[in-house]
Amino acid sequence: MTADALTDVTGLRVGHATRIGEGWLTGTTVVLAPEGGAVAAVDVRGGGPGTKETDALDPRNLVRKVEAVVLTGGSAYGLDAASGVMGWLEERGRGVRVGPDPAHVVPVVPAACVFDLGRGGDFRARPDAALGRAAVEAAAASGDGAAVAEGCVGAGTGAVVGAVKGGIGTASTVLGSGITVAALVVANAAGEALDPRTGVLYGELFQGRVEYPAARVHEAARRRLAEVAAENAPPPLNTTLAVVATDAALSKAQAQKVAGTAHDGIARAVRPVHLLNDGDTVFALATGDRPLDADSPLALNDLLAAAADTVTRAIVRAVRAAGPVAGPGGAWPSYGELYGTP
Repeated sequence: MTADALTDVTGLRVGHATRIGEGWLTGTTVVLAPEGGAVAAVDVRGGGPGTKETDALDPRNLVRKVEAVVLTGGSAYGLDAASGVMGWLEERGRGVRVGPDPAHVVPVVPAACVFDLGRGGDFRARPDAALGRAAVEAAAASGDGAAVAEGCVGAGTGAVVGAVKGGIGTASTVLGSGITVAALVVANAAGEALDPRTGVLYGELFQGRVEYPAARVHEAARRRLAEVAAENAPPPLNTTLAVVATDAALSKAQAQKVAGTAHDGIARAVRPVHLLNDGDTVFALATGDRPLDADSPLALNDLLAAAADTVTRAIVRAVRAAGPVAGPGGAWPSYGELYGTP
């Protein structure tokens, strides 16, 4: 039995910290690696990214493993959440050893943010170090293989995809080799997740599991979305973030290839994608519990294909799990409110 979540990769844990009300509509999500870290890489495709420590993940550079990855709301301000995660890791001696004392460590905590400023009504209500610490504490307190909350939680709290509410989604798959590939996404895109002609989610078209809404339902949804677009301020900056993880043993270069191919999963579920006002970023983590077939130079291919497919499915789940939001910062209907749930 699996959770169909990022936590199906043994050793990974996910924690959310969420702030809603009194001007707040934002949060932070932390992916916590097993002690000793996971091989990590990143691929940034959006034209307006907000990131921290991504240069450290370049395969040409020193750092090979990281202890945690932070996904956060609050645009660039929200990157302060990573400081709270660093402090928590330092207290436990987890990080890159830089001195003779075991406590002399520098935790490398890559982070990326989504734009959700003002969506709760207060432009200055955004994640900080305390919220980051709360998220990593929640991750540490969860059990191995724990279910991961989806929808309007953590970094997905204030997320919006086009004119509908976005959020957190996760999914996993097990390859024939026994290797697990999983993804967690924050769906917060300037593009649309649903086909305006039919109301079907693009990601479900790709998956081949499509139930077309009745014409009257779609027409009512189109009217509602037009009203929302006229009432809300246009989304100036948006971003889809993802963490793709596997229990395979990968080099940093292989992990970077996984992160790059996983962007195809975003492109299948969101249109258009990777715009100048997006900051689309995918992190890849490999825990190294299962070796790839050393005799096959193409052994990575199945993992690459699964990474993209799993990201697509996670985005669909994010949009379907999100609930509607209406407040001083704007109103965003959910896909389920517009079209019902399957």
